[in-house]
Amino acid sequence: MSHIDEYKVMITRSRWFLDLAREAYRRQQYDLAVFLAEQAAQLRVKAALIRLAGHYPRVHSIRLLLGELAKASGNAGKKIIEFIKNNRSLLSELEDVYLIARYAPKQYSREDADDLITIAEKIIKLVEETERGQEH
Repeated sequence: MSHIDEYKVMITRSRWFLDLAREAYRRQQYDLAVFLAEQAAQLRVKAALIRLAGHYPRVHSIRLLLGELAKASGNAGKKIIEFIKNNRSLLSELEDVYLIARYAPKQYSREDADDLITIAEKIIKLVEETERGQEH
């Protein structure tokens, strides 16, 4: 599969995961909603890394992935680094979802899901803005 094809598949899956996160939230399935939101954000950052750097690290850490995107984004990287600093706690919580929502007995609340879906949406928006900035 070419980088362009992989990029397109990841973009599509990211959108699907975010749509499903919102649907799970509407159904009050908050554990599933936060997991799907994390997957949406992770895939969107990885897609951007494929486009801008030609590869992405095989990790699940959203902070690490955003850091790699900052490096690959030139001047736009400053905005990403600032985003990471300003949202460190929520980004850490979103990272934890990758394992906790699947394996740990913790249950996520409506408020947790609100916060984590919102931060996933902000990540996706930031990534899209970064990509648009690279087109000029």
